[in-house]
Amino acid sequence: MKMKAAVLHEQGRPRPYVDSKPMTVEEVDLDPPGPGEVLYKIVGAGLCHSDLSTIENLRPRKLPTIPGHEAAGIVEEVGPGVTGLKPGDHVISVFVTSCHDCRYCNGGRPNLCQSSNTSRANGTLISGARRLSLNGEPIHHYSGLSVFAQYAVVSQNALIKIPDDIPLEDATIFGCAVVTGVGAVLNTAQVPPGGQMAVVGLGGVGMNALMGGVVAGAERIVAVDLNADKLRLARELGATDTFLAGNADVIEEIRAATQGGLDYVIETAGSIPAMNLAYAIAARGGMVVSAGLPAISANFSYAHSAMVSDEKSIRGSYMGSCVPKRDIPRFLGLYKRGKLPVHKLRSGYIGLDEINAGFDRLSDGSVLRQILRPHA
Repeated sequence: MKMKAAVLHEQGRPRPYVDSKPMTVEEVDLDPPGPGEVLYKIVGAGLCHSDLSTIENLRPRKLPTIPGHEAAGIVEEVGPGVTGLKPGDHVISVFVTSCHDCRYCNGGRPNLCQSSNTSRANGTLISGARRLSLNGEPIHHYSGLSVFAQYAVVSQNALIKIPDDIPLEDATIFGCAVVTGVGAVLNTAQVPPGGQMAVVGLGGVGMNALMGGVVAGAERIVAVDLNADKLRLARELGATDTFLAGNADVIEEIRAATQGGLDYVIETAGSIPAMNLAYAIAARGGMVVSAGLPAISANFSYAHSAMVSDEKSIRGSYMGSCVPKRDIPRFLGLYKRGKLPVHKLRSGYIGLDEINAGFDRLSDGSVLRQILRPHA
C-alpha cells in the first residue's frame, strides 16, 4: 500500500529544522504484515526527545528511516499466526519488542529483553524483515515501529490492546512517556507513601514521573527545570516545591529547603549536568534513578568514597522497569480515575507537514508532548 510518512535521510542537520528539513514527507510503500505481524493505522504519535536525539545524531541509526516510537492506533490487518489481536482493536505501541522467552522475559523484566537489539541496529523488524520502501529501495524501521507515518507494520509483541473507550490521542503517550516516567517512580525507585522525592527535568517523561509521585503518595515532590512555565504546570500537577535549575545556587537552595536533600531523585533530562544536580540533591542514604538517555558517549562521574560513606545508590530505569502487559492497563486505569491527567501535557496537534517545526519547538524546550496526526 501507499502512504505518507516523514522520512529521515540525514542525521545532524543544523537548526532550525524548519529550514534544514531533516525529515521530508514522502509517499512510501508499505508491504502487508508477515507472520506474527500487524498492520495498524496511526491515529496519534508523540514527538519525543529520543526521536530528537536521533535527528541530532546523538543516536546513530541506519538511514533512511521513518522515526517515531510512541503511538496509538487501530488494527487494520493481522498476519499469519497472530493471536490476541484482530482488525478494529485499539492498540498502543511499545518500543521494546520482547521475545517472551529469555532470561529477562522469564524473570519478569521484558524491558531488558535483548532480542530486538540486533533488529534495532539493523533497521529491521524483529524477524529481520523490512516492510518499508521508497522508489524500490528499502527504508529502515525505527525501533521496530516507525510511527511518523499513516500506517505501520510491526511485530504483534510491540502492541498492547487497550479498551475502546480510551481516547486514542490521550493513549498515544502511554507507550513511552507514561511507562518511562510513572514506571521510574513506582517500579524502579518504588517511592513509598510519605516519601520525599525530586524530579529533575520536566519534559513529558519528567511530568509523568511527577504524577507518579502523586500516585505513590509522596509527601514532598520537588520539581526542577530550566523553564519557569513548566514549573508552574508542575505545581498544578502536584509538586510541593519548584526550583529553577539555572540558578547558580540551586543545589544549596534545594538541600537547605529539604534538610539535606531528597530520599529519591528521578533524573529525566538525559544530560550530565542534570545528573550531576540529581546526585548532589540526593540525601545520605538516597537513591538517584536516571530515566533520561544522554548521548551514547556521555559519562557521569562521582566521588566513590563519598558514595560509599553516604550510602547513596544510582539506578538506571529503562522503560520504567515496566512489564507492558501488566503496567499499561494499570496506568490506563489510573488515567480513567483522573489520577494521571495526561491531557494536561498536550502541547497541541500537528500534521506531517509540520513535523520539522515541531522538533524545533521540542528542542527549544517550549513544549511537552506534541501529538502528530498523520491523517490530518
